[in-house]
Amino acid sequence: MNKVLIKVENLKKYYVKKTFFALKKEILRAVDGVSFFIKEGEILGLVGESGCGKSTLGRLLLLLERPDAGKIWLRDKCLTELALSHLKPWHRNMQPIFQDPLASLNPRHNVNTIIREPLDIYKIGTEKERQRKVSRLLEEVGLSENYKMSYPHQLSGGQRQRIAIARALALKPQFIVADEPTSALDVSVQAQIINLMLDIQEKRGLTLLFISHDLSLLSRIANRIIVMYLGKIVEIMPYHAFLNQRHHPYTSTLWQSIPRLEKVETVPLGEIASPLAPPPGCRFHPRCQHALLQCKKEVPILKQVASEHWIACHLY
Repeated sequence: MNKVLIKVENLKKYYVKKTFFALKKEILRAVDGVSFFIKEGEILGLVGESGCGKSTLGRLLLLLERPDAGKIWLRDKCLTELALSHLKPWHRNMQPIFQDPLASLNPRHNVNTIIREPLDIYKIGTEKERQRKVSRLLEEVGLSENYKMSYPHQLSGGQRQRIAIARALALKPQFIVADEPTSALDVSVQAQIINLMLDIQEKRGLTLLFISHDLSLLSRIANRIIVMYLGKIVEIMPYHAFLNQRHHPYTSTLWQSIPRLEKVETVPLGEIASPLAPPPGCRFHPRCQHALLQCKKEVPILKQVASEHWIACHLY
């Protein structure tokens, strides 16, 4: 059994919204008390609609933002208890792959500088060793050395994302957060990038958090899947959980929203609520066709319904 690499305990991140005419502060609960773990060498999928807090959770795990409450553990080290000045050695072990490679790559730097920059910051190797490292990374992501002097605007979307992947791999991280890394790419290129990431993950034994809005994709590539709704985790399940019918109503809604030729059986009621004013009780109950009176009053907790399968729903 793989050991736990990342452990999250009751993580919270709130944003305060102020307006000139507002009589009181409005609080956006982007991440509202989530707990889970990630095993070494696994791909953990994170899925949910826009605004559910999945990208914020990814930034918190990378320590790009500090949580308001809760703890993040990397093996036996609690990273949230460290001062900002002491986080640099730990940042080396955790790297991001962002959604839009054009926005995440410095337009003033060429490919050689972009990939070499992390090696320069951490003073890894000599100048010649860093150049050889850049060449090996380009080869690993399927690009030749001819791209070293190219700039991001001269590359296609798929090539830019390959550069972003190479940069993320430069420091040999243990953990990578991929925040919808294919959503900004052409459909014809998406499969190539996903296959590349899967090959690298298997070859290097990386631990990967793959954030996506596509539950169908995650069900094919992830070992386990976390489903979020309005800052809360509503389900944690293994990839083979779709073989049974025990799911949170929101998970079933996401699964049925995948385009198919056949008619969709159920359609969720209404629109997603504002994260500034989430409904009481279960946050999904205004849209749930199976809502009970209890759902309107009590917040459900995650309960284990099968091996490695938890659901936060009063129906279970």
